Amino acid sequence: MSEESGSAAEVDFIQLLTPEGMRVSNDEYEFAGTDEQIAGFYRDMVLTRRVDTEATALQRQGELGLWASCLGQEAAQVGSGRAIGGQDHVFPSYREHGVALAMGVDPVDVLRLFRGVDLGGWDTEKTRFNLYTVVIGAQTLHATGYAMGMERDGNVGTGDPDRDAAVIAYLGDGATSQGDVSEAFVFSSSYNAPVVFFCQNNQWAISEPIERQSRIPLYRRSSGFGIPGVRVDGNDVLAVHAVTTKAMERARSGNGPTFIEAYTYRMGAHTTSDDPTKYRLDDEVQHWQLKDPIARVRAYLTRNGAVGETFFDEVEAEANDLAADVRGRCLAMPDPELLDAFDDVYAEQTPYLAEQKADYSSYLDSFIGGAR
Repeated sequence: MSEESGSAAEVDFIQLLTPEGMRVSNDEYEFAGTDEQIAGFYRDMVLTRRVDTEATALQRQGELGLWASCLGQEAAQVGSGRAIGGQDHVFPSYREHGVALAMGVDPVDVLRLFRGVDLGGWDTEKTRFNLYTVVIGAQTLHATGYAMGMERDGNVGTGDPDRDAAVIAYLGDGATSQGDVSEAFVFSSSYNAPVVFFCQNNQWAISEPIERQSRIPLYRRSSGFGIPGVRVDGNDVLAVHAVTTKAMERARSGNGPTFIEAYTYRMGAHTTSDDPTKYRLDDEVQHWQLKDPIARVRAYLTRNGAVGETFFDEVEAEANDLAADVRGRCLAMPDPELLDAFDDVYAEQTPYLAEQKADYSSYLDSFIGGAR
């Protein structure tokens, strides 16, 4: 296979499960888990896709202001999410819904953000999952700083599995063109920070194809900063899990950062405000549909008799129940009070902000019946 960077080109990457659901070996990486664990990956991916589909429908019905779909990227998110250890911390962008589920974040809390009810309703200390970051690439700097703090707290390279920790930062292919990411690479390499940069290369930075973003494969970019890079089949949950597990172990042991390029595809729009039919061909989407990450795991489980049809029926029923629960609780969210926006800026409100709040309150009172 070639190393072309075109969106429909075949590329070299680490693969342990083919699109047809066949296990293949690799000299450097191995998935040593059980079929029961693989079945768990299947369940996680199905639940992720169902929540994603429901959220997209809610946005189309006017219940969410925006939604960034992860359709087609479930293996990249679940495979990496299930490789995160008990002390590790996650810094996401705004599309890591599968990772959020893996870290125990209530999907309704994610919807609260996109509904405009709050700025992120989950406990970042309890879940070890930081708030979504919309500013492209900024989370990589946050992650690097947090990782450097972990190292200075003595929680890296001790040899104690109950103490050693690392950070994983998620970003897209478009973010690799941002200065923040280059700065994060510089600091993480210079200070040997225990951080893994996990890039979901879904081939499109909104409407810009990958070949317009980079002259070389993305995983080779990090070598210029002294960070090893590896490219993995992002639609292969087993390979993603194996590669991420090794990179996280490397970071926890004090051997520094790794850059992972998960070569996947964004099956839907960039967000619900985007129309991908304006800039990409249906043939390309159909090409990637044959590489569906969920279908290949189902093919493996079926071919090997690891589970019966009852298992798939039960997962589907669970997914439908979850979607109904998410929809119901989303619709039941109370609207926020407009003046509350002034109360959560500082721990102690400043006189200037208090004056702004009073002025805005008078403005709202000028409407008949008030506008609160």
